[in-house]
Amino acid sequence: MSGSDIMLSIVTPVYNEEEVCDVFFDRLLPILASITADFEVVCVDDGSRDGTLETLMRRRRDEPRIKVLSLSRNFGKDPALMAGIDYARGAAVVPIDADLQDPPELIADMVAKWREGYDTVIGVRSDRSQESRPKRWSASMFYRVMGQVSAVDVPPNAGDFRLLDRKLVDALRRLPERSRFMKGLYAWVGTNPTFLYYERPERVAGKTKWRYWRLWNFALDGIFSFTTLPLRIWTYVGVFVSGMSGLLGLYIVLTTLMRGADMPGSTTVLLAVLFLSGVNMIGLGVLGEYIGRIFHEVKQRPLYLVDRAIGFEQLPEANGRPILPGSPRLLE
Repeated sequence: MSGSDIMLSIVTPVYNEEEVCDVFFDRLLPILASITADFEVVCVDDGSRDGTLETLMRRRRDEPRIKVLSLSRNFGKDPALMAGIDYARGAAVVPIDADLQDPPELIADMVAKWREGYDTVIGVRSDRSQESRPKRWSASMFYRVMGQVSAVDVPPNAGDFRLLDRKLVDALRRLPERSRFMKGLYAWVGTNPTFLYYERPERVAGKTKWRYWRLWNFALDGIFSFTTLPLRIWTYVGVFVSGMSGLLGLYIVLTTLMRGADMPGSTTVLLAVLFLSGVNMIGLGVLGEYIGRIFHEVKQRPLYLVDRAIGFEQLPEANGRPILPGSPRLLE
């Protein structure tokens, strides 16, 4: 296909990114125009509290190929990203953040790789030296654990920045789960991938929304969404503790028969009770993580609700009822 033959969709979820929007568009739009004249930029405002939505609307007046989804509240990055993917109409879809830590210049290389026949082109960070040492260590541990326990192959140091062929986009839209770990879902549906390596710069403006607590919960979502190994581990822990208890009981019986009755110290009993109570609480916590996800799934609530859809010719049906019921501003 020549450049003019493709419809290219860029999906960008934004939350309180007023400071970076203009810089992002000034850098992105000339790159897209050099690739194809038929493109769209689907921006999803995830309940921003600053002037992000107004900035998006202002830029749309200058460039109608910028399309805007305004969600009814803040649903989180992955639901907002999925909203943009649902509404994207391109033969190839590229999710990218607005902070410019993912270089838009790589989109041309991604399209070139896609034309060679690859279904997905994944951007991989080759250098994370600008990040703090604890963050680099925690990211390394997360990808190492995911590689060992997950049934899908999640590429290390790969974020949402990638190109997806339309058939993969349609496959993603068919997945019904509410607890979505997008990196795992990309790997679950992905076939015939290739990789582009790049050095990730710092944000051009603003502050990251990813604090350590959110990153911790994000890691838990990834693990609990794609493996039941934690449940199996606690089965083994239970067998081990029961076996050790049996051996200890046998030791006490033999000692009593050979040496007579002995009065054990209260400290030993207290430590044993506290240890076993802690093991039980951890096991219940792991079980609760899975039950909590079942609780969210069986309610079948929509993944997101759209308050305004601006610049779209039609509204898709995906993930239940994504449009806010009764909203007077469904399509503009």
